[in-house]
Amino acid sequence: MPSIPRMLQPGNRGSGRTPADPRTPPVPAARAVVDCGVYVGGVRQQNSNDFRRALRQVRESGEGFVWLGLHHPDERQMNNVAEAFGLHPLMVEDAVHAHQRPKLELYDDTVFLVLRTISYVDHDSLEVANDIVETGEIMVLAGSDFVITVRHGDHTHLAGVRQRLEHMTDQLGLGPAAVVHAVADRVVDSYLAVVSEMESDVDEIEERVFSAKHNDVDIDVVYLFKREVLELQRALNPLAVPLARLSGNKSAVDAAPIHFETQVSSNGKEIRRHFRDVADHLTQTIDLVAEYDERLTTLLNAAATKVSIQQNTDMRKISSWAAIAAVPTAIAGIYGMNFDHMPETHWAYSYPVLLLIMACICTVLWRTLRRNHWL
Repeated sequence: MPSIPRMLQPGNRGSGRTPADPRTPPVPAARAVVDCGVYVGGVRQQNSNDFRRALRQVRESGEGFVWLGLHHPDERQMNNVAEAFGLHPLMVEDAVHAHQRPKLELYDDTVFLVLRTISYVDHDSLEVANDIVETGEIMVLAGSDFVITVRHGDHTHLAGVRQRLEHMTDQLGLGPAAVVHAVADRVVDSYLAVVSEMESDVDEIEERVFSAKHNDVDIDVVYLFKREVLELQRALNPLAVPLARLSGNKSAVDAAPIHFETQVSSNGKEIRRHFRDVADHLTQTIDLVAEYDERLTTLLNAAATKVSIQQNTDMRKISSWAAIAAVPTAIAGIYGMNFDHMPETHWAYSYPVLLLIMACICTVLWRTLRRNHWL
């Protein structure tokens, strides 16, 4: 297996930059900065939106790392960040344009992790719901002395993650790898929360499809949830391989695992244990989503079958009433031809007799069809 450069050790960084359009006035990168801090030994040292000064402090002292949080940066802002941290141009392009598939890439000694975020959309009724889940995106760029989180979307808040880690100095003392784990753990836990909230909706759809009280099944609702489950699968399934690589699982993936190493030799092993826990949670969530997908497929087939049966029942009723109506129509048509040689037309009792015959035939047909459950 080819050797992979280890993350979180000083090394070469790409220095290429995406060229900026000179016609566009420069926009300060600080406008996209949500938070920026220097952490030494798991303790926050300062607050500053000047990430260049924070990075310079870390590299001059040789201790700690910079955690920079960005929200929806544009191309110029991301280029300024890339110039300071030495990021590869392809990482800048992905971080700006977003809409990426969950993935894990290694650029020299910098890890680039893409995560899709999912939030549950509250709704009063299934009939009026247009979306069940909304998606966003978080990108994590981590090196030996920095970690950058780039958020796209309204449901990608990481303030709670930073605050929680700042109270866990032992965990944060493991370095940038601990931040990568905390973000991945937050995102995967949100997957499990969303899937749990969707369970009641899937149960309600199942009850409505198989309920005898609901003859008119709204297949559009089933299709809506089927679409949302596919959206979940696009966010969850591709993430399994990156987490397997981060957890050091050699048997689960074809690509070489990524090892986290810091000054303390046991830290890499500890981080891999944490990532294995996140991978287990992801596997649990994927299994639940796969179960929902199977149930919705079954419900879709059942709903289609129920609609088809209802249509057949309606057609049988229409055909039965048409057959009953055909009897008086045929008799009236025969005697409405006004031929001269029709003996019954000159009989005084022909009219009531024909009415009685039509009534008897229609009654017999109605009883026969009803007995055969056509009416």
